[in-house]
Amino acid sequence: MVNGIVFEIREFSLFDGPGTRTTVFLKGCPLRCRWCHNPEGLSPDPELLFNPNQCVHCGQCQTVCPHPDSCLGCGACAKVCPQGCRRICGKRWSSENLARELLKNAEIYQSMGGGITFSGGEPSMQTPFVAEVCERLGEQKIHRAVETCGFTSEENYRRILDSVDFIFQDLKHPDPMEHRKYTGQSNEPILRNLKLLESANKPYIIRIPLIPGVNTSKEVLDRFADLITKTDHLDRVELLAYHTTAGAKYHLVGKKYDSSFLGSDMNPPSLEAFEKKGLPVRFL
Repeated sequence: MVNGIVFEIREFSLFDGPGTRTTVFLKGCPLRCRWCHNPEGLSPDPELLFNPNQCVHCGQCQTVCPHPDSCLGCGACAKVCPQGCRRICGKRWSSENLARELLKNAEIYQSMGGGITFSGGEPSMQTPFVAEVCERLGEQKIHRAVETCGFTSEENYRRILDSVDFIFQDLKHPDPMEHRKYTGQSNEPILRNLKLLESANKPYIIRIPLIPGVNTSKEVLDRFADLITKTDHLDRVELLAYHTTAGAKYHLVGKKYDSSFLGSDMNPPSLEAFEKKGLPVRFL
């Protein structure tokens, strides 16, 4: 039995796969996208979220903190905070207990064509945990999907593919240098795993988050289209509009939100490059 760390379980999700679903958000991500929408999922460990706007400086947190010089995410302060402005993000689960929790809604998934989607963070950072939970869900005929950035080893990626029924594969930028500039990592492992996905016998969606001034130009969209092969299992390409809702979460984890993208062009993109290749495409 494998243990993992989850920072949110969101029921009745409608955009993370077919039917009504529950989305499981796992801690930890190897990328550092400057526009990240889930900054609380970047660290692989449980961590303290603190909302300074609610703090009344009562000092109760300081009286119980066992590690005042270095927060270890123990949660002692969160338990005594009268304003509720401190909480621990990230809960440890065994694969058995998480599967049992998710299967409480098994009849709903089965009757409404839904299932479970693993997101993050990046699920492949906890591949053995995800695979074991998926195995338990599969025994009950629950549909399983994963949302992945694809930055992982070939071994991990293959195991994820073997564990789920549907894949959402993100692409951030087609150029290796630009990809490293904006995410902190090369896109080489992602493109390698994209080819594995295209040759696998699994339905999938390619998702491209459009970031103004980063990957929205005609040239970049043309290069994205050139990376993607039309296969029998490709459901569609989704171009996702940039939004700023995550900005409110950054201060909770002590990070500064990069607002430099806000002043750039945010017009709907041209779909021509994808349509010319016969790729089904949507702008959402």
